[in-house]
Amino acid sequence: MEPDRLNSPNTSAITFEVLGHQLQFSQDPNSKHLGTTVWDSSMVFAKFLERNCRKGRFSPSKLKGKRVIELGAGCGVAGFGMSLLGCDVVSTDQTEVLPLLMRNVERNTSRIMQMNPGSDSFGSVQVAELDWGNEDHIKAVDPPFDYIIGTDVVYAEHLLDPLLKTIFALSGPKTTILLGYEIRSTNVHEQMLDMWRRNFVVKIIPKAKMDRKYQHPSIQLFIMGLKPSAETPGTSAPQINWKTNDIIETRETENRQDKKSDNSNETDDFGGDKVMKEDSILMRGLQKGKLNEWEARRYGSMAARLLRDVKIT
Repeated sequence: MEPDRLNSPNTSAITFEVLGHQLQFSQDPNSKHLGTTVWDSSMVFAKFLERNCRKGRFSPSKLKGKRVIELGAGCGVAGFGMSLLGCDVVSTDQTEVLPLLMRNVERNTSRIMQMNPGSDSFGSVQVAELDWGNEDHIKAVDPPFDYIIGTDVVYAEHLLDPLLKTIFALSGPKTTILLGYEIRSTNVHEQMLDMWRRNFVVKIIPKAKMDRKYQHPSIQLFIMGLKPSAETPGTSAPQINWKTNDIIETRETENRQDKKSDNSNETDDFGGDKVMKEDSILMRGLQKGKLNEWEARRYGSMAARLLRDVKIT
């Protein structure tokens, strides 16, 4: 059982309001497969889109008709964030996860269409099997895509290389990559960042641009584009105009924040001072009474961290 999972009978379904729609995502907290849980970074990702969709690159006028592929879609939350802005999304995962993913897609597509009959604001969501590195699966989804998205898709070192190869195979000259990630292993996190920065132009979205409620110090969002040196045969480096959406944290900003962090003895490591500071805020909230669903999920994550090294004899 993964340490940060919320395995409770009360979480067999998650109700999630985003972009004016009340969506419901089934999950299986007792499954051994990680893809059958709604992970918090997918909710942070969708609410980030909601907050930044009024203008710029994430507005419906810019996203309408864009082709999007979601890697490791799991329950499908992030993909619906893009489809509600007009994108045509292909949500992919391993075959064991597809029945649950398909059920969530069918249910929420039906809900959206019933609420907005005749509206063309909603794009589409399709489901496909995709094992990373499988050439037949990659060919079947018909790359390239305008956007490649994924949330909490990296949790072990052995996944990094097949993920990178799959992203290359799905990319075209103008592909943008959007990823959400919750830090659980410092070692995996550092290897992942090193791989991203060797192959992509990496921009980290600052917390100030995320939804005020749906964020956490251990959850990061990235926007990336291929570096010229990382081009796949037959493609050129994507010409991404970062100025079209002034939400991106530059490397210089990162360095300034790192310096500020050093001065205040804060750390970004999972379980470090920033996370503990957030946890203390949660504890004060708990003393005040009733929790909303997001707070309850974060309490579960906090409890898992505290119990991670506890051995029951």
